Amino acid sequence: MKILALELSRAQGSVAWLDGERDLFAVSFSNDRKHSGLFFENLQLCSRQFGAPDLIVVGLGPGSYAGVRIAIAAAVGLRMASAAKLIGRPSICALDTGVREYCVIGDARRHSFFFARVSAGRLLEGPTLHAVAELTAKIADSPIPVYASESLAQFPHATVAFPSAVKLGELARDQVDEISGSQPLEPIYLREPHITTPKSSRPSAIIS
Repeated sequence: MKILALELSRAQGSVAWLDGERDLFAVSFSNDRKHSGLFFENLQLCSRQFGAPDLIVVGLGPGSYAGVRIAIAAAVGLRMASAAKLIGRPSICALDTGVREYCVIGDARRHSFFFARVSAGRLLEGPTLHAVAELTAKIADSPIPVYASESLAQFPHATVAFPSAVKLGELARDQVDEISGSQPLEPIYLREPHITTPKSSRPSAIIS
């Protein structure tokens, strides 16, 4: 099976192409507004070299909402052109750690942090939101390695590790029979989206 994997949820993005047990293309790059074109440059290079995939897998985060949406949009366009199957997997299940089981934490803004536990590429727990003190107590005596995709001053012992498109492709290859590709892909939200509705204007006075 030919698999194209796209991962843009963190500050380091990556694109990979797997064919069976072999990863034939794997490239990582800076993933921010200054370097946003690198994703499309590498995606174009991969597509020109290998053609159409049988399966496209996208990392769904949690992480950069904009990055995940860009990856999803690109994947949807490629699927329309190739008729490939399209699926999504949590990016935190594809950290390049070299260990089978680990915990992952990250900044969820608003003075909160998320926690998740991963084993063999599957979420066993989370992601759940915690205050600093609560999360500190939760991971204090953990026998499982703790990773984060950015340096966190509040948790200096967490090892920095990024999601890998190669790992994402391997998960898709190993779990494809378990994953439904019929549902629309959405980024993983750590909290409900906040929508501000406009205030209703007062009706104009009627002068008789």
